[in-house]
Amino acid sequence: MEDGTFESLGDCGDTEDYTAKQWDSREDCDVRQILDRIADKWSLLTIALLSGRTMRFTELRREIDGISQRMLARTLRHLERDGLVRRTVYPVVPPRVDYELTVLGGSLHETIQALVTWTETHQREIATARSEYDARVEIA
Repeated sequence: MEDGTFESLGDCGDTEDYTAKQWDSREDCDVRQILDRIADKWSLLTIALLSGRTMRFTELRREIDGISQRMLARTLRHLERDGLVRRTVYPVVPPRVDYELTVLGGSLHETIQALVTWTETHQREIATARSEYDARVEIA
């Protein structure tokens, strides 16, 4: 195998020793694709809302401000495909469909919650840094 190539198309390298190069910009990089999918705002909000409860499509759409019906359907489909959300269809009239996090989705929510906690802890420091930066840029 040529030096600098990976064993499979979706392999972006070893994740044991983290480096920024692991977020390879190639479209066939699995790590990059997964990060792009789970880090978008609609996925984050959907995962947060489904934490610890089951919701119907209309409930999710009502709770996620600004999301279109098409975008929510697409987001849920992607999360289901990635094994993060479980979709259950009940054979009743009118049709009833429930969404819930899988165990894998729940473990991702724990990680997201840690990021939210970090943000809440450091929001004042970030606000101060932004103000100082804006004042410097304004003067220059």
